[in-house]
Amino acid sequence: MLRTQRYAVGAAAGAFVLALAVSGCGGSGTSSIPSPSGSNSSSSATQPVADTLSTAKADKVGTVVVDNKGFVLYRFDQDTAKPTSKSNCYGTCATLWPPATVTRDITVKGIDKSLVGTVTRADGSKQLTLAGWPLYRYSKDDQPHEAYGQGVAGTWFAATPTGAKAASSTGGGSGGGSGY
Repeated sequence: MLRTQRYAVGAAAGAFVLALAVSGCGGSGTSSIPSPSGSNSSSSATQPVADTLSTAKADKVGTVVVDNKGFVLYRFDQDTAKPTSKSNCYGTCATLWPPATVTRDITVKGIDKSLVGTVTRADGSKQLTLAGWPLYRYSKDDQPHEAYGQGVAGTWFAATPTGAKAASSTGGGSGGGSGY
């Protein structure tokens, strides 16, 4: 009976991810950036999630950047780092991939502080950047040091201490699906 309930919950979660994929999150090459009024912003997506950045080992990914709770931080290929940092993950995307926002100074451990900065999101919140890349959590990582978002949709990658994409020994995302 418990196994049947787990399958039902898994199927429901899969349907939710599929619904998110259909609604979009940069997968079509277009972005859904809200107006500065923040009409597409989610208040849960802009809660401060990091005040300390450090490094940790994640299975099958290697050394990555984690927040103060040990959760892996990711970068999104459809964002820009140069010449100016810009986040392109809003609305539904930011629900699945909450931005790593901050409201105070950042402490770093094992990361060059000169690589750490912030970018102002459309709702006025400050999102952490590493080497110019905006940083995010993955909502399916429910335990510290999990990296289920690695390689999702071929556009989401755990961030290394230099801001580069983490290499995956599995050759793809362990989170499955489109990630949106």
